[in-house]
Amino acid sequence: MKRYYSKWFMTAVIFIGLFTALHRVNAEAAQPFDDIADSYAKQEIIDLYQKKIITGTSKSSFSPTAPITRAEFITLLDRLLGLEPVASPVTPFADVAAKAGHYGWVQAAVQLGIADGVSETSFAPSKPVTRQEAAVWLTRALKKQPGIIGDEMNFGDYRLIASWASSSVTAVHSLGLMQGDSDGNFRPTDAITRQETAVMIHRVLQKKQWAAMLAAKPIETIKLGWQYGQSTTQFENNIMTSNVNTLSPRWFFAEASGEITDAADASLVAWARKHNKKVWPMFGNRSDQAATHKLLSSVSSRTSLIAKLSAYVVKYDVDGINLDFENVAPQDRAALTAFVTELAKKLKLMNVTLSMDVSPDRGTDWTDAFDFAALGKQVEYMVLMGYDEHWGAGSGAGPNASLDFVEVAISKLLKVVPNEKVILALPFYNRDWDLNKEGSVASTAFITLSEQHAILSKYAIKPKWAAQAGQYTAAYIKNGVRHQIWVEDGRSLTAKYKVAAEAGLAGLAYWYIGGESQDIWASMRNADRFLGYHFD
Repeated sequence: MKRYYSKWFMTAVIFIGLFTALHRVNAEAAQPFDDIADSYAKQEIIDLYQKKIITGTSKSSFSPTAPITRAEFITLLDRLLGLEPVASPVTPFADVAAKAGHYGWVQAAVQLGIADGVSETSFAPSKPVTRQEAAVWLTRALKKQPGIIGDEMNFGDYRLIASWASSSVTAVHSLGLMQGDSDGNFRPTDAITRQETAVMIHRVLQKKQWAAMLAAKPIETIKLGWQYGQSTTQFENNIMTSNVNTLSPRWFFAEASGEITDAADASLVAWARKHNKKVWPMFGNRSDQAATHKLLSSVSSRTSLIAKLSAYVVKYDVDGINLDFENVAPQDRAALTAFVTELAKKLKLMNVTLSMDVSPDRGTDWTDAFDFAALGKQVEYMVLMGYDEHWGAGSGAGPNASLDFVEVAISKLLKVVPNEKVILALPFYNRDWDLNKEGSVASTAFITLSEQHAILSKYAIKPKWAAQAGQYTAAYIKNGVRHQIWVEDGRSLTAKYKVAAEAGLAGLAYWYIGGESQDIWASMRNADRFLGYHFD
């Protein structure tokens, strides 16, 4: 009996030892860093690490009491928001190297207006973030209007809070995201530590509605991509890297003879069905004013054209038609409206969507033929082509699509067409302006965004951000001739996307797929996500 108890005792000791060892191993596995055991933010750090939001300063260290740098803080905010790094080659910051791990994260935040530099040309990525800077960036990330100045009066050192940060400090304090110290001070100019940052970000995720929204997929709006100069395979490959959900191949054209040219590829429809995308082929007039007048001015010609187009709709089983009639004579205004009315009626019976491309109304004869109010009642969507602000010597040198231009165009159209019917078309092309000595236009070259970036790289141009235009400007000398480019990139396109989102538009269109540089799609996906957030 004694020997039995002895064996039992020894077995129990071994079991307890193994259990203790396993418990210690599991505890160590759950604690990703060696230096957080005594941190008041230990659990917050672990939770954020497991969510892949926060990382250490090394594989085994978190450095909880060390200041967090500007680059680290922005990276953390981006990850909290579910954003992805953007490899845009266009940046004003000389101190953010393209090869740096934080480059794409800084670009993403700057493009969305969450962060900015310490100057026009410096971001200071290694500089510690102060507590008041953290308040400003967090307020922007949560899309919160700065609070009414006054709440910070509760802090003993409120006079030390900078005027540019006061309302943001009020906002984050009232939300319970940032508190003062035990002495009742906010310490606005102190560097915020890595553990303080972890607690602050963790508090954001404790708000259940916010956490659910951050974890959800973005609400999908129309993203139409036009095919131009690409084979079906090339078009499909580009679409797979994009956020496009509606394809518009240039398949059908009205000819002077009354016939419709058919360049359709049925395989694209099958591919689109497989990838859960819509197909709205473009039906254009080749900007042929005389032929368009002939077709529209005859009731029988209009009826015949609609019948032929309807037959193609059935033949290829498409989801919609994108009508692109440009350079229509002012005298054909009534006939154009009659044609669209008849076409809309026919397609509606077929359960087929009709969208129509229109240029901004700038009070010229280019758009005199378009009765925007009447057309807006007939079509399901009106696609506003928000570009060609400046196009050649006749317009003078200038941006292809400045923010001011787009804002005015949208505002004017929304006076007669409901916002839920409007799609904003963004440019995936630009112009390189060759200027005479006095600044007049000598010539202008059509360039894709990739070609634009190649020029910026070749001439080592550091672009300057023009806030009112919502884009960078760049100048260089080639063969003794001055060139000017108003740059289109992820930041400028995101600024225009923001205008469309705030106006409640139905979505975006891109002219044209293949003209973009590949970094654009990360910018557009980030905008899809961030612009859809509402931190109520």
